[in-house]
Amino acid sequence: MTQLAEFSISGAVLTPADDGYDDARRLWNAVHDRRPAVIAQVRSAEDVVTAVRYGVENGLEIAVRGGAHSMSGASAGDDGLMIDLSGLNTVTVDAEARRVRVGGGALLGDIDAATQPHGLAVPAGVVSHTGVGGLTLGGGMGWLTRKYGLSIDNLESVQIVTADGSVLRAAEDENPDLFWGVRGGGGNFGVVTEFEFRLQEAGPMINYGLLFFSADQGTEVLKLARDLNPTLSTDINIIIAALSAPPEPFVPAELHFATGYGLVVVGLGSAEEHAAVLQQIRDELAPAFELVTPMPFTALQQSLDEPNAWGHYSYEKGSYLTELTDEAIAVVTEHVPLKKSPMSVTLFYRLDKAYSAVDDDATAFGGARHDQYAVFIVGQSPVPELFEGEQEWVRTFWQALQLGGPDTGSYVNGMTEVDDARLRATYGSKYERLQQIKAKYDPDNVFHRNQNIRPA
Repeated sequence: MTQLAEFSISGAVLTPADDGYDDARRLWNAVHDRRPAVIAQVRSAEDVVTAVRYGVENGLEIAVRGGAHSMSGASAGDDGLMIDLSGLNTVTVDAEARRVRVGGGALLGDIDAATQPHGLAVPAGVVSHTGVGGLTLGGGMGWLTRKYGLSIDNLESVQIVTADGSVLRAAEDENPDLFWGVRGGGGNFGVVTEFEFRLQEAGPMINYGLLFFSADQGTEVLKLARDLNPTLSTDINIIIAALSAPPEPFVPAELHFATGYGLVVVGLGSAEEHAAVLQQIRDELAPAFELVTPMPFTALQQSLDEPNAWGHYSYEKGSYLTELTDEAIAVVTEHVPLKKSPMSVTLFYRLDKAYSAVDDDATAFGGARHDQYAVFIVGQSPVPELFEGEQEWVRTFWQALQLGGPDTGSYVNGMTEVDDARLRATYGSKYERLQQIKAKYDPDNVFHRNQNIRPA
């Protein structure tokens, strides 16, 4: 193997003997304890080129670390090369043109910090310490999806280092096949060192409401949300959450850690519209408690950071549901109370309006562009002793939610375990096209630590 002395980049190169190695290899999901042979802490696209060529020439499995949030632990492998993009975290805003250039190692919080002083945002995820790279390449959904679409629907271009060490620009007018593929096809085609997004109006203040309902109100609250969602303007987004009540001052003491259902109602428009939706919910079903307040958009983006903090043991499976049918609701209300860890949650994102307005074939995104729900069943525990039970709860719940039908796939960013059949179900007719693009830009499958699409 080539000696490390021959491997020179502007950032640090770490091996197991070096100070800082253990911190650098650490991943968000504590389930994964990986020990790369080499960690390249890159600072430029040229560094990435050097690192990729080094890995290929020395037969090292390459992992790419952005925010290290990969549920499956794809951000690092044992005995291979980790390309750590965290030093590529610059965010450059052109408020007049409503464009932002974002380094491939930036976190969502970095983008919000730079764009919110202008009242602008990139539609993205809901946890601010998530990496922009992995989130975007899989699609990117969150509070702004109903109003502005997925992250990839607001993507103008990328700079990407491919397996042969080329630095390419991919956009509608340059390498359009690659641009189609990176919008939903994950990290299969190379290392993205820069994203260029269109910016949208959001914030700097929004209206927030959390209405919590007891477990025995589950059927009623899910049916209420099912009927309410299609009537809402794009200035309102509701995430349905089956969760345990937090031990916060606004929660009655007797309900601390109680399992129930939350409607998180975010208003991007007028306070009056937001208040009217909240009152409509209260009139139909009285919550056990609520928290209603205006807050900065940045605070909204950080509101789930602590429940999703680093160091928990996590496992996830997901599905798409065209509708919350009575049969699906019955499965949810049966399985939600069976979780043991108060950290485990089930989330339902409503995907419609701007999401559904995009043509299904316009991007590689693995989810049909019609009105539906993305479901995330997440087992989380603070200690390994609880993890096996939560993992089994997730699997059993997910299997029951298939309702005896075929697997229709799920959001690729939420896949803990990835197999070819699930990916084919997720991408449908797009899968073969993705294989062709993979064969063109990564014929040897150098970038396979991801939701891997094998070359044709």
